[in-house]
Amino acid sequence: MENIHQTIKSFLENYDLEKNGLTYLVAFSGGYDSMCLLDSLKRVSNNKIIAIHLNHKWRGDESDQEEINCKKFCEKISVEFYSENLTNNIAHTETAARDARYEFFERCAQKFNSKLVFTAHNKNDNAETLIYRIATGTGVTGLQGICKHREIFYRPLLDITRDDIEKYCQKHKLNPNNDSSNSNTKYKRNLIRAKIMPVLNEINPNMLDAISSLIQVAKEETEILDEYTNSVIEKISNDNKIKTDKFLKLSRAMQNKVIYKLFLKHNLEYDRKKITSIQEFIEENKDSKSGKTCSLTRNLWIFVNDKSIEIITQNHAVMPYFHITKEGTYENNGYTLELEKFTKPVRKFPPDSEKTAYINLNHIPIDFELRPRQDGDYIQPLGLKGSQKLKKYLNEKKIPNHEKNNLLFLCQENEILWAIGLGISDKIKVTDKPTHRIKIYKQEGK
Repeated sequence: MENIHQTIKSFLENYDLEKNGLTYLVAFSGGYDSMCLLDSLKRVSNNKIIAIHLNHKWRGDESDQEEINCKKFCEKISVEFYSENLTNNIAHTETAARDARYEFFERCAQKFNSKLVFTAHNKNDNAETLIYRIATGTGVTGLQGICKHREIFYRPLLDITRDDIEKYCQKHKLNPNNDSSNSNTKYKRNLIRAKIMPVLNEINPNMLDAISSLIQVAKEETEILDEYTNSVIEKISNDNKIKTDKFLKLSRAMQNKVIYKLFLKHNLEYDRKKITSIQEFIEENKDSKSGKTCSLTRNLWIFVNDKSIEIITQNHAVMPYFHITKEGTYENNGYTLELEKFTKPVRKFPPDSEKTAYINLNHIPIDFELRPRQDGDYIQPLGLKGSQKLKKYLNEKKIPNHEKNNLLFLCQENEILWAIGLGISDKIKVTDKPTHRIKIYKQEGK
């Protein structure tokens, strides 16, 4: 079927993959689909091709023989072959097998320094995937089926039927592997292929085209909805944080859509139940001052307070530490601190949010630490006579809990003299002229 060659040529052109010097990695099981893809790519392109094969080892000698067949075919058509064996601790399930395969593909992409992994999903696979998603529960996004391109993965055969692929293999005298597990209907996708697709084909002989049309409509509808949702998110966000009050004014349906987009942005798995639970978490904590967090994965949380909603991590920035004993410039962990004499009148003091301060050290020796917060820290806020615990000071400033460990403080033992970006202590305030100017900044490229 020469139209397969033309389809692949057009696919390479559309994604700008026909230029010389690229390395194509082809997921190669040795079955009809992947053998057709590998043979076709070899015929239409002069680029380097590496067939990558994962031996699941689930069918003993049969799995090993399939690997040997794959290697022999690659030798025959002068294509490099690379394989690995799946470890024994992987569960014998469709999901576990799929995850293991894609982890293998990504390892190969790093090993061979390529961002092009071709898989042989076809038109029938797309229809079967859609039916599976409908049966297990999906939204409009799920109706889009399999993507032709996502990240490093490319699928040139999505518009080609399995029947045409089999005819191609026959015409070119290819001898693909015949995986015996494909007939085992305990696997849901095999059940769909063997039992459900034939029934649907009886209802509509053009069933594959009808499903493909539905997939295309779902893609177009999703594009329209995404454009609108993105414009809404832009209006209710600031500095990558969603404003809580504006979020709560949205309809429930749009709230759920915004949460869904957050999940997608951070590559999180989602379903209706998860999205609804996050919406309820936001509603429950919309009035929190210091904020609450809800775990999404081992390293990601959603944070909510009365000001904002955002996805956060526990990977805090590496913070600098300075011991300051005299005027001068100090550098540590990509930060620079400058303490210099300054006795001129100040026409305009910088706002608290800036990381520059004019201070009076007439009655305070220069022996400071600049560091993150510690237990027992306290401060005498500007304009107040008494001191208060740093924890209370930060809460009054409405600093979210997850941001507190990323703040820096100029201290003498446990007394805070300057909370960087928040304000200075009353003890170093300027009443007439400052004695010093202090500033801290992050070095470029650090």
